[in-house]
Parts: sequence; structure tokens; C-alpha cells
Amino acid sequence: MKKNSYILLPFVLFLFFSCQKTELKTYDAAANVYFDLSSQARDSIVYTFAYEMTRASDTLYIPVRLMGNRMGDQRHFQVYVEKDSSTARSSEHYEALSAEYPLEADRGIGYVPLIIHNTRDLEEKSVSLILKLKASPDFGIDDPRLIRTYIVLSAQLEKPNWWDNWSPLGEYSRVRHQLFFIATEQRQLSTEGLDAPKNLYFANLLTIMLNDPFKWVADHPEKGYVLESRDNGQSYIFYHKDNPNRPIQLKKNTGVGKFFFIDESGKELR
Repeated sequence: MKKNSYILLPFVLFLFFSCQKTELKTYDAAANVYFDLSSQARDSIVYTFAYEMTRASDTLYIPVRLMGNRMGDQRHFQVYVEKDSSTARSSEHYEALSAEYPLEADRGIGYVPLIIHNTRDLEEKSVSLILKLKASPDFGIDDPRLIRTYIVLSAQLEKPNWWDNWSPLGEYSRVRHQLFFIATEQRQLSTEGLDAPKNLYFANLLTIMLNDPFKWVADHPEKGYVLESRDNGQSYIFYHKDNPNRPIQLKKNTGVGKFFFIDESGKELR
């Protein structure tokens, strides 16, 4: 046992003196900020209003992280839209940014609240905007890889792979798809044969809506949709009361004396 004590003594003394020499290091570099995003989100943040016909606008909260020491006072960071590389238009697709945004006292993260709008043209195309952080009196932006984010806005529906499995849904169009979602509140149907009764029930809900839009609106006041004519009843627009910017046309076929929804290519939906 005595022999073992002598062997351990130098090791204990080494640890003691090593600890004596160690000094606590603190972060003393200038404070910086960066977008706190995953690598995928940094490449692009994609937001779609495709299933949000009732929503006129929304807010994206984009996180900005502090690199440096937290402080007891509120500080501010700055961000701007790189307009030359963006197709989204200020006041139309998004609200103009503020001159600066707060990083609250003793906090390590703040947010850019980007207000975006559900405009009709987003049904036909997507638009983009690039946000960039810039140096402010309170913060630097040392890492150029982390100060930029690319945002894509859309409201386009894409043909799902299950659509053609259920022929009662009819020929695909974005407007038909949109009306299907309004009538059924289903974002997808299965392709399993055992689900046929349920899926045919959903397809029939769409048929009921297409056959008599006026009755459908009267029978479903809880959904909040409106049919409004601006030419003495020759045609109508169908929209949600909270978002009149996303209307669907309804026109009368004088040959059969009946109104039909009109899709994006001008075809009647039957």
C-alpha cells in the first residue's frame, strides 16, 4: 500500500499545479448577430397560402441570435431587403421593415416579424425576397455566411399524386383543388382501395358544391364564404369574408341556365 501512495503522489501534485495555472476565459469580442436558422431554412424559407384562402396575411418570425455577451440594456439590430435580388413587392406582398428591431435586455435572441400578404397573384406564381442583416451601432455582422436568408412566398396548389386515383374528383385544376379543400377540409386522400367509401364521400361533397354553389353557401354559413355579384346577377365572385383578395369566378351558362365556377384556364367546373 505504501508503494502505491508514492506512485500516486506525483500525479496528484501535477493536477494541483495544473489547476492553479488555469484561468477562466471570458468572451470579450465585439457583439455580433446572425440569422439563427437551419442550413435548409437558410437556403430558403418557403411559405405557402395554398391552404389558407381565408387568411389575408400572416407573420413570419425570423430568429436573430446574439454572438457575444448578454447585457442588461436593450440593444437593436438592423435588417434590410435586398430589393435588386427580390421579386416580392413592398406593401403588396410584405410590409416594409422597421428601421431597427430590439434585442431585449439579458436575451440572446430576437426576431424579425415579417408581415406577408395573401395576394391573388400568388396563385399563379411565387415571389421571393432576400433579407440581410447589417451592422448597427450595437452589433456587428462578422460572418457573411449567416446574415442572409431567402424567402419564397406562394399560394399555388400542386396536383397531388392521389388525385387521379379517384375519378369522381374530375379533371385536375388548381381551382377545383381549392374548392375540394374548402368543401371537405381534406389536404390529402389515401390511395388504398379499402378507403374508397370514405374518399368517394369526400368527392361527393365537392360535387354537391359544384352543382349548386348558392345552396352550398346558404347551407354552410359557418364557413364564412360569400357570393357577390357586381353586374346584376350575370356573374358572381366567391370568396371568404376575411379575404376578398382571393376570389373565384362564378359565371352563368345561358345555354343551360346554370352557374358554374370557372377555373384558371377559363373552363367551367362541372
